[in-house]
Amino acid sequence: MAGNEAAASRVTALDQARLLLAQAKDRKSALKAAAGAPSVARVQQALDTAGVDRELPTHPAVGELLAGASLRGGSVYSVRGSAALVMALMAGPSAEGAWCGVVGVPSFGAEAARGLGVDLERLVLVPDPGPEWLSVVAALVDALTVVVVRPPGEVTPGEASRLAARLRTRGAMLIAYGSWPGSEARFEIESNTWTGLGDGEGLLAARRATVAVTGRRAAVRARHELWLPAPDGTIRSTGTAEARPEEWADQIGAVG
Repeated sequence: MAGNEAAASRVTALDQARLLLAQAKDRKSALKAAAGAPSVARVQQALDTAGVDRELPTHPAVGELLAGASLRGGSVYSVRGSAALVMALMAGPSAEGAWCGVVGVPSFGAEAARGLGVDLERLVLVPDPGPEWLSVVAALVDALTVVVVRPPGEVTPGEASRLAARLRTRGAMLIAYGSWPGSEARFEIESNTWTGLGDGEGLLAARRATVAVTGRRAAVRARHELWLPAPDGTIRSTGTAEARPEEWADQIGAVG
C-alpha cells in the first residue's frame, strides 16, 4: 500500500511539472506575440538556444563575483546562506527574457524576486516535487534557461553527473541551494550585519554581507562585500551607488 502511495506521489509531482511547462510554453508564445519587436524575439531565441559555456545576461553585482564577469550556460552554481543572492543570479537572465524555474523551495519569495528584477510572467514554481525531485529538475532543464533547486538531501556525484550532461546539452544553468558536486562557482555568506534597528521603526532595512566565492568560475578576489539587500532594496557592491533594477538592466549586455 505504501509503495502504491509513493508511486502516486511521484506521478503527481512529474505531472505537475509537465503541466506547468505546458502552461509556460503557452505563455511564452503569447508573450512573444505581444512583444512583436524583432529585437525582443532575437533575444528570446538566443536564450532559448543558449549553448554550453555561452555567456548569459548577468546582474552587475553577481558579475563582480565571477571570472569573466558573467554566468555561463551549461553550468551549476551553488549558494549557501542567502536567498537574495539566489534571486540575484536569476535576475540577470530573467530581466533579458529568460524563463526560470524554482524546485523544492516552498518559501520562495516571488514578490522579493520581482523587486530584484525577476520576471514573474516567466517563472515556473514547483514547491514540492516529491521524491522524484531530480526528474522534475531534469524536465525543467529541458525547457527553461535557469533552474533553481533545493535538494532534499545530499546529492551524489552520479546524480550530479547525469544532470550536468543534460545541462550541457541544453545550455541551461542550474542554481543549487547548498552544496552541489562539480559547481562552477560556490557562493557562501561568511558574515553579515543587518541595519535599520534603532531609527525608531524597529525594522531591518538592509544587510551588509561578506560573500566568499570559490571554484573554477570564481573571480580572482575571494571575498566581496555586498548589500543583500541595500537600503533602497537593490543588491549591489557596498561601494556602488544606488541603482534601481531597471537601471542595472540596461547594463546587462544583449545576448548574441
